[in-house]
This record gives sequence, structure tokens and C-alpha cells, in this order.
Amino acid sequence: MKICIISDLYYPYPGGVSEHVYHSACELVKLGHNVSILTTNYDWLDSSFAEQHNINIIRIGKAQRFYINKSVGIIPMALDLEKQARSVIKEHNFDVLHIHCPNSFIGMFAIKYSRAVNIATFHSASPKLSWHKYAAAVVQPYTKRLDGMIAVSEVALRTMKQSQTTKAVSAIPNITIIPNGVDTTKFSPAVKPISELNKGNFFNILFVGRFEPRKGLDYLISAFQIVRKEIKSARLIVVGKGWLNDTVIKNNMEGINFVGFVEPALLPSYYASCNIFCSPATDRESFGIVLLEGMAAGACVIASNIDGYSQVVKDGEDGLLFEPKNPVAIADTIIKLYKEPELYNRLVSNGQQTALKYSWDKVTKEIEKFYYYVKENK
Repeated sequence: MKICIISDLYYPYPGGVSEHVYHSACELVKLGHNVSILTTNYDWLDSSFAEQHNINIIRIGKAQRFYINKSVGIIPMALDLEKQARSVIKEHNFDVLHIHCPNSFIGMFAIKYSRAVNIATFHSASPKLSWHKYAAAVVQPYTKRLDGMIAVSEVALRTMKQSQTTKAVSAIPNITIIPNGVDTTKFSPAVKPISELNKGNFFNILFVGRFEPRKGLDYLISAFQIVRKEIKSARLIVVGKGWLNDTVIKNNMEGINFVGFVEPALLPSYYASCNIFCSPATDRESFGIVLLEGMAAGACVIASNIDGYSQVVKDGEDGLLFEPKNPVAIADTIIKLYKEPELYNRLVSNGQQTALKYSWDKVTKEIEKFYYYVKENK
């Protein structure tokens, strides 16, 4: 099939959606499909490494940042954005359009001119907000043209239903849940750690994410101050950056290593260099690819007990969950794992087995299966 995956969010912009789009595209190519990615330009980021993959990447408009849902959103902008999207859709004659986050500008314009099978993946997790009804009214004409909808989790499906009109949701004939995945070859215990982080007898705790309020890094930094009193060898490694960059780094203290942005190819080595991977996000996470990355790499994963994360981590089996926004709870969890090596080793072993269930080849085969099902039943 000739497939176009459409997403405002894509490399070099970091995040779970970008990871999903890239890896599912690569796996679809392996399955013999002709795949293009339709996205936008990120002028403030280095996109050179993003264009090196064996996938046809089409970029239109320019990304503009805005604050939404306790995070930074992206809107592609151009006076002729609709015209550019229409040109791409008409020129390539795709069999399937797969739109990620279907309320995106590029996605809506693509659906408008599509004659293909239209499928969307919904990634968001948020409470019902007042502006949802206005957004739903805008996107309803496009939502009604969808032939199938994928949600990455139960919480994403719930958010999709409450953020769209009942009429629009009922018009979608096929709705399913297919989770995010993880590259179990790239993230593996076999990956070599970073030598400078592996020197000495440090107990390394890793954070990976954008510096935004809902990612909860400030709570982890507060927790680390407690941890250092109990575990003198503790070290916190912080990978990422964001619009709160300067504010976060002002919290610098002994034992914290702020790395900054790390290209995807280098990220597995950071996971391989840590004992514990911690994601202290406060809310509005629909899944948590970073949790699977940590498990696959052989780290012990701990995370906030929020809806999206509790669907990935089975508390006490393949990781530990702690109360959100609670530095003491985070610190107690880290200290517990340090003092109980049998528990630590069991969680690591089980986490690796969990990650294998979410390998991108398995997840993408489910996506492909859904394509065919929807195509046959359109």
C-alpha cells in the first residue's frame, strides 16, 4: 500500500508522537509498503539527522509554538498551508492516510482532500476542558470523514470521546486501541553505557523529557535532595531541555548532571548508564514510551501513579508507582530499591519481558492489520 503518515509533531521535535511516527513508518517499510511522512519545518531545531532515514519526508509550513495542556503545542503556519497539503495529497494518490493527533492543521487539510482510507491515532490525555467543545465543532467535519480511529490507551480513548462531539464519534465506524511501542533492538541491556557516567560507584537515577510543568522534574529534584542524605553515591542525570530550561537549571546542586538535548541515536546509552529511570509526570500522559525504553534497556522503572502510566507499569511486578507531586514518595521509592536488591533485580527482569511485548514490529503489525480491516470494510 501507498501510505502517508501525517503529524505536525515529528523529528527533530522530540517526544512520544515523533517516536511513534518514525518507528511505525520504518516497520511499515519493512513490511513492504511505500511510506511517506507529511509534517512541518522546525526552524529552531537541527533537522539534519532527521532527514537521513530511508523514508520520504515531506515538510510544509513552519512550526509555531504555543502553550496548551500544561505543555508546549505546535501549530504549522503558512498562508498557503491548505494549498500545500492539497498538492501533496493529490500528487501522490495514497491508499491510506494515517493522521496522528487529528485536530492538527495539516491533518485536517489532508482529510479534506483525501480519497484514501482515512485513519487517525489519538495520543492525548487530558480532563474535559471548556475549550474542547469549540475545538470539537471545528474538527467535526473532518472527524466525520475518518474511516477508523486508533487510541494508544484506554485513557486516550476516553479523552478522545470527551473531546469530540457524540455525533462525530458515532460517525467513526471502526475504533480500536493499539499501544505505543519501543525499539527493543535499540534499547537493550546489550547497549554500552557512557564511560564517564559508568566510572566510580555511583547509583545513577535518570530523567528523560522536556522541561515542562507536567513532566514533574521539579518534584524529582526536590526528592533527590532527600535521597542524597540516605544514598551518598546517588547521582541524578537529567536529559532534555525545554521552555523552562533556565528555571530548571537554576536548581542545580551537587550530584545533578544536566546533559541537555540528546539525539535519539545516543539516548539508549544514557538508559544503559542508569540504575533507576524515573518519570515523575504529574498528569496528562496517555501512555509513556519512556517507561518502555527504560524497561527494555534494563533499568528499574519508577513513575507517577497516573492513568497513562499505570496502564504500562504493573506496580510491584515490572516497576514501582508513587504518588504524583510528592517528593517524599519519590525519594522513599528510590531508597527502597537501593536497599532491597532482590526487589530491584526482579523488577528489572520482569520489565525487560514487558518491553518485549511492545516491540515496534509487533505493534506495527497490529496497525497494518487495522489498515486492511478498515480498507476492506469501508
